[in-house]
Amino acid sequence: MKLPLSLFFLCFFAVTIVKAEITLPNIFSNNMVLQRESDVSLYGWARPNEEFSIYTSWDDATVQVKTGNDAKWKIQVGTPKAGGPYTIRFIGKENKIVLSDILIGEVWLCSGQSNMEWSANSNIDNKEFEIKNADHPNIRLFTVEKRTADYPLDNVIGAWETCSPETMQDFSAVAYFFARKVQKELHIPIGLIDSSWGASCAEVWTPESVFEAYPELVTAHELIQPNQWVTIEKSTLYNAMIAPFTNFNIAGVLWYQGESNTANAESYQQIFTEMITSWRAEWNNDFPFYYVQIAPFNYGRPFEGGVLRDQQRRTLALKNTGMAMTSDICTIEDIHPQNKQDVGLRLANIALKQHYNLLQDQEVYGPLFDSAEIIGDQVQIKFSHNKGLKSDGKSIGLFEISNEKGDWFAAKAKLKNGVVLANSKDVKSPKAVRYAWKSTDIGNLYNEVGLPASTFTSE
Repeated sequence: MKLPLSLFFLCFFAVTIVKAEITLPNIFSNNMVLQRESDVSLYGWARPNEEFSIYTSWDDATVQVKTGNDAKWKIQVGTPKAGGPYTIRFIGKENKIVLSDILIGEVWLCSGQSNMEWSANSNIDNKEFEIKNADHPNIRLFTVEKRTADYPLDNVIGAWETCSPETMQDFSAVAYFFARKVQKELHIPIGLIDSSWGASCAEVWTPESVFEAYPELVTAHELIQPNQWVTIEKSTLYNAMIAPFTNFNIAGVLWYQGESNTANAESYQQIFTEMITSWRAEWNNDFPFYYVQIAPFNYGRPFEGGVLRDQQRRTLALKNTGMAMTSDICTIEDIHPQNKQDVGLRLANIALKQHYNLLQDQEVYGPLFDSAEIIGDQVQIKFSHNKGLKSDGKSIGLFEISNEKGDWFAAKAKLKNGVVLANSKDVKSPKAVRYAWKSTDIGNLYNEVGLPASTFTSE
């Protein structure tokens, strides 16, 4: 018989108090990765007001800790440059815990819905080859078991594992391919925490405080319909699967989500921006937050996908964010593109350039809308990341311009001196321009490195 989650944690803490032993949250285990060159927090539970010691092998140092009368303890220890393996020993009156094979490196939290959760075993390109060659002992994997909670929790169910063909095949493929590239370039250990859940909307990953501050987001959330795979109850996945990590130092976050918010796409920039901001506030760290723009797909509704993609593009206004475009590696019949290699690689290249200051001569974005200028019956559209702007050999498609009434018409588009010129015989006085706006639109505008231009509207 399975215990209700609340009863499980009640029993967990009851056993801890009765034994009065030092107890650690599950994120601290053998094989873990700690964030390099930072003051990382170690924390847990023990007998109220108990004194015990913690030994860290990387600096051969011992610190004394005293638990509060709430049976909790927390202390910060400095970590060195990347390396390992190391050992941490917790030595108390009732018990001793020894954690071994600890690496110091870069830790990334990976979250979102099914495209982040999607593993090699779920079917990816070159599945057998990728699994067979996934022997990377300096990449460590932590998968968070799916749970919900009404209030923020202190612990999750999961354990660190060394990346191998046996462990990689059931882990997030996008996160793995990200780590493989970053580890190759940095030559340091990488720790990945996969806390994702298929079909989840952004609202379930967002703290309750956001909805208290922005009641319009509560109204927008009412447009999300229940599904058979995951709850849509606000904040419940944040409470159970994100909040327990807010004391655990990380380098940054990877995010692959948005498909489940096409029903309320117009509000996505706000909910997404506030979610990111709230996470950073909880960690007290403006860490990088890199995400994937959803791919074109037939949602059965004509424009929601385009609106959502544009909302994701607009979220780049938030500092220290990055977006990987995927419209060129999709199929509109499958919401789960099997090419997870390029998605992970594009996220890794953004991180390597923006966060790790490598690849400075490499373009990591597709063309992004910069400005639109109306010149007579023509619209001149400028892009950033536009070096070598080109089509795929055909005429440029999927541009539309609107008239004074707000009606949209297909436009002819051409390239001239690195800008796009668009006009329509049906529109004499253009007011706005948009590109690849339908849910299923797969554009054919790229820059010289072959990255696709993002959906946008100038409105």
